[in-house]
Amino acid sequence: MSDGLSQVTEDSARGGFFLFSGAALASIILAVSAILMGRLLGPNLYGEYNLVLVIPSLLLLFTDLGVNAGVTKFAASLRVEGKSDRIPKIISNGLIFRLAVGVIVSILSLVFAGYFALLINRPTYTFLIQLASLSVIFQVVFTTSNSAFVGLDKSEYSALATTTRAVLTTILQVTLVVFSFSLTGALIGFVGGFVIASLLGGAILFFKFLRPVHDSKVLGSVNQSGRQVLTLLARYGMPVYVSVVLVGFFPLYQQLILSFFSSNAAIGNFRAAYNFVSLLSIISASITTALLPAFSKLEFAKPEVVSAFFNKANKYTCLVIVPITVVAIIFSGPIVKLLYGSGYTSAPLFLSLNCAVYLLCVIGSLTLQSVFNGLGKTRLTMNVALINFVLLLVLSPILAIFYNVVGVIVASIISTVVASIYAAVVATRQLKIKFSFKIPFRIYLISLLSAFPALILVLFTSLDFAVTFLFGAVAYLFVFATLMPIMKIINKQELEALARVSGKLPLVKVAGKLLFSYQQKILFSING
Repeated sequence: MSDGLSQVTEDSARGGFFLFSGAALASIILAVSAILMGRLLGPNLYGEYNLVLVIPSLLLLFTDLGVNAGVTKFAASLRVEGKSDRIPKIISNGLIFRLAVGVIVSILSLVFAGYFALLINRPTYTFLIQLASLSVIFQVVFTTSNSAFVGLDKSEYSALATTTRAVLTTILQVTLVVFSFSLTGALIGFVGGFVIASLLGGAILFFKFLRPVHDSKVLGSVNQSGRQVLTLLARYGMPVYVSVVLVGFFPLYQQLILSFFSSNAAIGNFRAAYNFVSLLSIISASITTALLPAFSKLEFAKPEVVSAFFNKANKYTCLVIVPITVVAIIFSGPIVKLLYGSGYTSAPLFLSLNCAVYLLCVIGSLTLQSVFNGLGKTRLTMNVALINFVLLLVLSPILAIFYNVVGVIVASIISTVVASIYAAVVATRQLKIKFSFKIPFRIYLISLLSAFPALILVLFTSLDFAVTFLFGAVAYLFVFATLMPIMKIINKQELEALARVSGKLPLVKVAGKLLFSYQQKILFSING
């Protein structure tokens, strides 16, 4: 079982790397696009741009119905069970169903755009909403293809499609806005990026995975109708879908509340902060997505095996998320000035507050969803989302009345804390998962210790904000990497395993070798 667990860990690391690298690269590129859009459009038009995108984002939530999670889950678990011949039918039927729903939703969005404009309290936005809603059908193909790639352990194709979308969106948006197309140009670029990326992802999925199987007539030999496949996906995925809808509704609901209580400039500051926070959300989503196939492979394992893998996954999740979160909080001011200029005066505070919820990863806030879904306990995921949703729904308008944007963010923090604690309690009682807090607490400790050199730069020097951020972030990460082996957060065997995995990944091979050899020398000097 230890060999099997090691293989699952290595597969997860490989898939996680491609998802993380693709998502990180795409988020950096899109962050550049968002920065340029924020500068070129200004706070008011940038606020309008983000309000318009609320509608297609909201509509996209109603096209999934749990299919994406089901495609990822069964593509992974069926391979482990030796039933790979069923996978193409799962993927093809899921894609066709989502495509059909996407067409219907797109038509409805075009017809009822005027009513949707009233929903965001901007009745003059009808045409802009129609334009942005054209992206829905292409986002359907894009997201379903990526779900299939992850389940097939081919996350590199997901990374390719995601990065392609980011590059094309940036090029189109900047070009069109510079050539005086203003807000309309930004929306055309948004739609165009999904059009081309969805065609790329769909083509790879069809020609590399589905067509060869279809030509070999394996599909016809599988005694399972399309209706049975969709029933299987719905039975597993519907609770996941409910949770995805609720969680996906959170940022949209926040903007709906703010549209009634805040100015466009305040919403622009909120979105400017959220754009950087989205980097953390993309990284955390990459981790969650990579872990779903891993826990799917452990569906029938003993509780102690699941606990062992969970604690290992949670440890590495904390190692990635906690230092990035602390850096974002410390350098919120320099980050906003560097990226958006001095016009976004409220964004640093919004950024720091929004980042705070990611410090809950110590109790599994980012990994327990994968545990629940991978083990087939999707109703637990739904219950967590429901608790989060109800609290957010009630608290957001109340706190927004008194504290505006800060009130909305605080409402999100409170709801997330309560939901995360509930998830941890349920995992302990129902799934018999035993949390190991020893190493995660050490990670938090060295995260705080590593912050002192950075804080000295921020508080006691008058260096340019770009220089402060650059040197402060480098100093933080160097101290953090040094303290990891000293505090016994990582041992020799883990370093060797990480070096072995990174050695198979060309993009991080050199950096990984330097980092891990440096940490191994520290361990050797300590242990002798």
